[in-house]
This record gives sequence, C-alpha cells and structure tokens, in this order.
Amino acid sequence: MLPDQPVPGRSELVVMVAGLMALNALAIDIMLPALNEIAHAVGLTAEGVESDNRQQLIIFSYILGFGAPQILWGPITDRFGRRGPLFVSLIGYIVMAALCITLREFHALLAARFVQGVFSSGARLVAVSIVRDLFAGRQMARFMSLVMTIFMIIPIIAPAVGQAILLVAPWEWIFGALVVFGLGMLGWTWARLPETLPAESRRPLNLGNALGAYAQVIRTPVTFGYMCASGIVFGALFSFIASSEQIFREVFGRGEDFVLWFSGIAGMLAVANFTNSRLVEKIGMRRISHTALFLFTALSALSAVITYFVGESLLWFYPLFILTFACFGLLGSNFSALAMEPLGSIAGTASAAYGFATTTVSSLIGMLIGSQYNGSTVPLMLGFVGLGLSALVIILITEKGRLFSSR
Repeated sequence: MLPDQPVPGRSELVVMVAGLMALNALAIDIMLPALNEIAHAVGLTAEGVESDNRQQLIIFSYILGFGAPQILWGPITDRFGRRGPLFVSLIGYIVMAALCITLREFHALLAARFVQGVFSSGARLVAVSIVRDLFAGRQMARFMSLVMTIFMIIPIIAPAVGQAILLVAPWEWIFGALVVFGLGMLGWTWARLPETLPAESRRPLNLGNALGAYAQVIRTPVTFGYMCASGIVFGALFSFIASSEQIFREVFGRGEDFVLWFSGIAGMLAVANFTNSRLVEKIGMRRISHTALFLFTALSALSAVITYFVGESLLWFYPLFILTFACFGLLGSNFSALAMEPLGSIAGTASAAYGFATTTVSSLIGMLIGSQYNGSTVPLMLGFVGLGLSALVIILITEKGRLFSSR
C-alpha cells in the first residue's frame, strides 16, 4: 500500500473498525452455547453434571489476556504506527484460534485463550487509536456510536452461529470460525487500511517516554475519572456475559433457545448505540451518559427487589434487563470519547490505558460477581447496583459535582 493512500470512505471505515473490534466479541460470544460441551470435552465436568462455574474461565481467561497487554501495545503503536502492530495482532489471533482446535486439557486451553486475548487486544487498541487519529470530541463519539451499532451485529448473531455450528459439527469448528474471520480482517486491512499516524508524530519507544505518557493519563482528571468509572461499570457487562448461558438454562429453563434471548439483549444494545449516534452531537456526551448511568443503577435495583420479593420470572426480568443493558449503549462510546478527548497526541497510550480499565479491571470485577451465581439472578443484579453507584461517585468527583453538563 502506498503511504499516501487515502483513508477509506466513512462507511467502509466504520465497518472496518467495527470488524476489528468484533474480533474480541466473536471470540467471547460464539463460545457461549458451547461452554458446557467444551467443559465436558476438556475434563472439567463429568457427563450428567449440569454445569460448573469454572466453565466461565474459558471466557475470563481470554478477557484477562485481552486487557493488561494493551498497556504494552499503546507505546508500541505510538512508536511504530498502526499497520505493523495490527498485522502482528491479527496473525497471532489466527494462530491461537487454530491451536485451540487441537487442545483437550482444560488449563492448556485457558493458556491458549489467554494468549489469543493478548493478540486481540492489539487489534482493538489499533482500531480505537485510528479513530482518535482522525476524529475528536463529539465527532469521535458519533463515529464510535456508529461503529458500535455495526459491532453489535456480532453479539446478536455470534451465539446463533455457535449453536448452528454445534448442530452440524463438533465444538472445535467454533474456533475454526475465528480463524476464518481473522483471515478475512487480515486481508481487508492489508489491502485497504492506510497508516494514520504520520512518522513525524511518532514517539520514541523507551521506558521513560512510556511512563511519562501513562503519567499524563493519570494526571488528566477527565481521562482518569472516566477511565476508572468505565472500568467499574463495565464489570457488569462481563459478569452477565460469562454467566448468561447458566442463567437462561438453569434459572429460566431456556437453554434450547438461549441464543434468541441473548440476541434480543444484544439487539437492544445496538439500538441504543445507534440512538446515541443520532443524538450525541445535539445533546452532548455528558447529558446522555450521566442519565444512562442513573437509569442503569435504578433499573438494576428494581429488578433485584422484584425478584427477591416475588421470585424468578422472565415476565419481568427480561424487559427490565434489556432496558438495563441498553444503558451500556449510551455509556460506552460517550465515556470513551470523554476519556480520549484531551490526549490526542498520545492516542495509542491513552487508548491502552482505557482498554486496560475496561477489560482487565472490568473482567476481574465481572469474575467476582459471576462467581457469586447461586441459581438466582439476585446476586448479579445487586452487583450491578453496587457497580453503578461506585461509577456514579467517581463521575461526581471527576465533574466536581456538576452532572448533565452540555459540554
């Protein structure tokens, strides 16, 4: 590719960035229908045992690998540009997916999933850095909302794709699907994605510069505050994803059509992201995201109270839950844009710090909440309430008590 080749058109770029971010979602959500079967195959559970909370580690091992290495990918992409690290990430993702096909030992599978997450984190970081190279502020929030609208197609269809694969082939072919998707993204970006970080804007790669850049992230109140709030509240997202198959199969007896219920939740999240893309430039990132955080906390509390006093039922749990999850569509893009806006000169490093907070920190919190699953949705929803309140306190401190600003 010629170095002066123009950036793809807006529509193609939206889909391309969404595809790069979807590598992560696909590696998680396509697994959900197969978790119990994989657990049996690698010796985690015996036949006749309904489930084991340790099967969630097939998800969390990947997420943990995805989170922390972004701290390293950030300075690397600020030094070497976006294309080279992206291609290394995609090739590693493909190789690890292929390796998972061959593994039959639980801990070996967890290790391979962890390393796959490491490579996937590089692709995700490059995707967000490219967006920050090209956009800022409300324009970035609007672009990312469009990205997330397309991106949410993956959580909607991935469980169904995983279920369809299981109907005609063994679980190993689920990892084969990851290989195919990774190869597709590698070919597309190689042919169409130019370098978006000019040589004159690159930073030397050394420990002092890296630490200085991360210190700048911490010293920037808006960036640090929204990064911490995101890291906490997105723990709710990971805790549900990891335990969702167990909840719908064991609590509500909907194991056979779990993928349809999960797709409905993801579909509402896509609608919320699209709605945000239409409103954010008019209303503002703070007004939308602060309102969504209040709604997330209140709806979670309402669901927990109703279930505790009345009992488990999809009749009220599902409508309340899809509304609760829709709040993430009004939080994610806006929190990300608010955090990244002051640090365009070190977009790779800032994206790495934000990615670390919203994956490693969030996954550890999600793992803690998910492990409390006891055959009821109450621990999950109470966990949501605690996370919502904690994030709200951080935003209040960050904004010095001034919420819903039009800035």
